[in-house]
Amino acid sequence: MTSRPRPAAAITLAVVVATGLCACAPTASSRPDTGYPWHTGIVATTFWVGEVFDPSASDGSQRVSTYDSDWLAAYGGCDGIDTGDVCRTESRTADTDFFPTRMTPRQNPFYLDLPFDDVNDPEGFALRGEVVPWARDSAFASSVDDPTVSLMKNRWVVLQKDGHVCYGQIQDAGPGEYHDADYVFGEDDRRPANTRFNGAGLDVSPALNGCLGFAELDGEDDRVDWAFIDDGDVPAGPWTRMVTDSPVR
Repeated sequence: MTSRPRPAAAITLAVVVATGLCACAPTASSRPDTGYPWHTGIVATTFWVGEVFDPSASDGSQRVSTYDSDWLAAYGGCDGIDTGDVCRTESRTADTDFFPTRMTPRQNPFYLDLPFDDVNDPEGFALRGEVVPWARDSAFASSVDDPTVSLMKNRWVVLQKDGHVCYGQIQDAGPGEYHDADYVFGEDDRRPANTRFNGAGLDVSPALNGCLGFAELDGEDDRVDWAFIDDGDVPAGPWTRMVTDSPVR
């Protein structure tokens, strides 16, 4: 697959001059060329390990993930502030590499989800061999028909917002939909099928919320651009301080 060509500097300058935009305004050129299509202007909400936002819903708790039946324990506890009754999120800053301030994580705090569950959703599992771009790569080909192995968990994604470029690993599925292959793997910048949470197409962790400079700590109005990226192309940063490599469990 090929990603969208980035505009040349001369074109960008012409746009700046013609529109009167500040030359420091973020442009598409701040997005790295990953070899995978970019999904642009996607609503992103924030979720965190230990959050319970709807105890009556089957997918309303982040104590578990679609890939980890005890995500809370595997991660090391509430990814935020544990009051004893509730796990609340917290703002994250570069001063701490966007890591949690009240606990020490055992996994990468730069995590996210996308609406394609390739393990527990029957349609997602049935589709994954034909829609997941890396399904036939040597590292995954022998596992395509193995329901105990995910082709999505731990996969890297690059995200961009207003000039901020950050990286995270997939650790859950959602929001709202679980086999939205047209959006997740499509090359036409398709909108998410999900209609909940302002039509959100992904959830990001508090670390990514802070790294990307979200306006809201727990809102439904921030938008990002995102693309898959191969492991070897992920640059060093706070997101590589602790890389998650755990399997489905």
